[in-house]
Amino acid sequence: MKCTKCKQGFLTPIKLEPTFPCLECSECQGHWLYLEDYLRWLEQSSTEETLESQVNEHIEVDDSKQALLCPETGRIMLKYRISADNSHKVDLSPEVNGIWLDKGEWTLLKNEGLARKLNQIFTEPWQRKIREETAQRNFADQYQNTFGEADYEELKHMREWLNSKKNKQSMIAYLLAENPYSALH
Repeated sequence: MKCTKCKQGFLTPIKLEPTFPCLECSECQGHWLYLEDYLRWLEQSSTEETLESQVNEHIEVDDSKQALLCPETGRIMLKYRISADNSHKVDLSPEVNGIWLDKGEWTLLKNEGLARKLNQIFTEPWQRKIREETAQRNFADQYQNTFGEADYEELKHMREWLNSKKNKQSMIAYLLAENPYSALH
């Protein structure tokens, strides 16, 4: 089978982990694996086996930005972001439950503590959480840029304090009134 990414190499059988078979590209060192094999490995492996990561070791990680075609069906695979902290995406062919990992992505998943959660990455709740976390960070950055770091921190404390009060709406009205001591506001 030809490589889906580089289209030059051939996919040959290897073991990604001692009990985890997959196919590796002879040219770009990407990996084609099946969800079924991953789930079997997950059942058979111990937690410690996966946690042996190379956190201190520099790893070269590729991330294919272009759409990839499933090497079996020829259809476009879906891209899934792995976390809000990392922009890397892994590719899934839903028709055959095949997963493409670019060179170094398995080690990256291990380093990020996600190797035992690969199957969850492809779920709507996981992807929704990433979108929500990303949106929150974008808003926080925007507020900090607008207000400045010190004022933004103060506003967060004031907001927390205000939200703890039962008469919050009256307090907000007081703060927003141009002249809170006038009957004509």
